[in-house]
Amino acid sequence: MEGLKELVEYGVIGLLLGLSFWAIGVAVERGLFFRRVDIRQFPTLDLCEVALTRRLVVIGTVAANAPYIGLLGTVLGIMLTFHTMGTSGTLAVASIMIGLSLALKATAAGLLVAIPCVVMNNVLRRRVSELLAQYKTLHGS
Repeated sequence: MEGLKELVEYGVIGLLLGLSFWAIGVAVERGLFFRRVDIRQFPTLDLCEVALTRRLVVIGTVAANAPYIGLLGTVLGIMLTFHTMGTSGTLAVASIMIGLSLALKATAAGLLVAIPCVVMNNVLRRRVSELLAQYKTLHGS
């Protein structure tokens, strides 16, 4: 059971941390790309849209799934707590609280990853909409 505790503690939270770094990396890359992109270089609206939305799905996917990963950590942490209570045969309040705090830490980590990713995704998609509108104005589409 100690291995499951380590999985919840380091595995779930580590996965969320890795996903957040990945999403931030994509957001920074896309932000820098949007600053220097010249929409006149694209011959068609479709090519422009493809270039502008490249890799944005990563941020949206992390935003959508981070709460579920945190929830998985919560469920595993609660299961671990109940298992520990059942095998020890005692109802020590301290061990229950420690186990539940571990479980809730995973939920909090999932939300801390998801909320900024939703904001980054919305900001970047708004910028894509602005650039596409500029393209349509420029090319009369």
